[in-house]
Amino acid sequence: MMKLSLGKKGAEPLTILCLGAHSDDIEIGCGGTLLQLRQGDAKLKFHWVVFSAAGKRGEEARKAAELFTTGCDKEVFVKEYRDGFLPYSGVQIKEFFEVLKDRVNPDLIFTHWQGDAHQDHRLICELTWNTFRNHLILEYEIPKYDGDMGRPSIFVPLEAPLPDRKVSYVIEAFESQRGKPWFDRELFMGMMRIRGMESNSGSGYAEAFHGRKLVVQ
Repeated sequence: MMKLSLGKKGAEPLTILCLGAHSDDIEIGCGGTLLQLRQGDAKLKFHWVVFSAAGKRGEEARKAAELFTTGCDKEVFVKEYRDGFLPYSGVQIKEFFEVLKDRVNPDLIFTHWQGDAHQDHRLICELTWNTFRNHLILEYEIPKYDGDMGRPSIFVPLEAPLPDRKVSYVIEAFESQRGKPWFDRELFMGMMRIRGMESNSGSGYAEAFHGRKLVVQ
């Protein structure tokens, strides 16, 4: 299995754009990888965008962003588009992507997987690729009732205790979700355990991504 490293050393920070349709998507999809990047030598700057997070969910999104980016330079946007209806607000969301394009030139982008069954997730992925056409984009996965898990090809092994820390942060931040039957430690750890097995991770845990277009230099 070929292994590649990601990061910058020196004065210039690694600029990371994190895009999530809903409050908790980024954290569930790539939270462990973000914690792993924070442990490296590179300086990090985050641009963090959540599109549907009104009221309590907005407060939770901001709390989670702080937990996962503690000590890093960051810019956090929390929008209040209606959950489940993002495609019907497509013009306004597209306009915000144009603002992002002028505001940040990221080294790395995390967004939703194009094959995700949720319409909000697919829209954010589509606009990510439409807007950032010459960037490194990794598409994360979100487990859900639809049974839409794919076969990702990019894996990030997670060192202990990062898998447990990721899950602890998710459960701590998103209090409003704790009553849902799918929102529990076993599911989140189980997903990382499967991907850890597939990637032969030393800790047994990993996160996985779809990489549609990568250029190796």
